[in-house]
Amino acid sequence: MVNKFWFEAKKINCFKNGYRVIKNLDLKIANSENVILIGPNGSGKSSLIEVINRNIYPVMANESSLKIFNNELIDLWELRKRISTVNNDIKNRINPNLPVFDLILSGLYGKYGYISNKSERDHYKVESLMENMNISSLSKKCFSYLSEGEKQISLIARALINKPNILILDEPIANLDYKSKFFVIDKINELIKSNTKIFCVTHDISMITKIYDRVIMLKEGVVIADGNQKKIINSKNLNKLYGIDVEVIENNGFWIIKRLSNDNYKNSDSNSSKN
Repeated sequence: MVNKFWFEAKKINCFKNGYRVIKNLDLKIANSENVILIGPNGSGKSSLIEVINRNIYPVMANESSLKIFNNELIDLWELRKRISTVNNDIKNRINPNLPVFDLILSGLYGKYGYISNKSERDHYKVESLMENMNISSLSKKCFSYLSEGEKQISLIARALINKPNILILDEPIANLDYKSKFFVIDKINELIKSNTKIFCVTHDISMITKIYDRVIMLKEGVVIADGNQKKIINSKNLNKLYGIDVEVIENNGFWIIKRLSNDNYKNSDSNSSKN
């Protein structure tokens, strides 16, 4: 029987620099789901990605367990084939003069530079992927000449070249202007046509679109809400998540936050002055 979950955590706790960043996490993510994890800065989102990628390890106890693709003993090489992660740190590793075609092709070899011995099959894979993603026009452009949105999509294409089961997107629209932000969101939405499932991590509610079957809210290392976005995205949950007084509105499949008051800042300032 094929296990339907690619990630299964039971009561795991994780520490970084002596601080508990994941607290008693119970979480299962199905192979069939596109999932978005949302939370404020410092909520433990990046730490959860590190757990998945085996960069940090939970403190195991009798009642705790962690399985990825149904395995507790995880082969890192196998994991890298099945999960691809795109984060903003990757941009710093890339030669600014590297053409987009070669950047994407380098993903076949687990590198970030020019590959000298390219086969016809490699060429075909890259051309087909770029055509499917409608980014063939970027092929010969050097990485440094791309817009921030184009850079992000090029990195996502590189991550997809090996056809992973899961694509992890870590803050894919952080620091983008509105044009680049919408470009990236639209391209990510188009990826639903592929068999790759998306696990997107963000603090920005505008990233949540119809392609996501499930929304998970994380605050201070704890899941505070989890389920269908129609059920989970509401003013009460967002007020709890961000600690601010807001109203959330759905508009043509997108979510918009409206600020209601700044009393929480006043209370915070008042409390800090007393301490």
